[in-house]
Amino acid sequence: MYFQRLKDLREDKDMNQTQVAKILGMSQTGYSKYETGENDIPTAILIKLADFYDVSIDYLLNRTDEPKMNK
Repeated sequence: MYFQRLKDLREDKDMNQTQVAKILGMSQTGYSKYETGENDIPTAILIKLADFYDVSIDYLLNRTDEPKMNK
C-alpha cells in the first residue's frame, strides 16, 4: 500500500513525522493518519510530498516502482 512507501521515504531522509508535518503545515497526528492509511491524502498534499521527496505522485501511490516520472 502507498502508506508504507510514504513512511519509507520519510525514514530514508532520517526524518520523523513531526518534521514532515511541519513542512506540510499540519499536525503530526494528521500526517500520521496518511502513513497508516487511515486518511486519504488530498491532492495538494500529494503534490507537496512528491516535490519534497523528488518523486512522482504515481510512485507515492505505489502505482509504479520508478521514483521519477518518464520525460
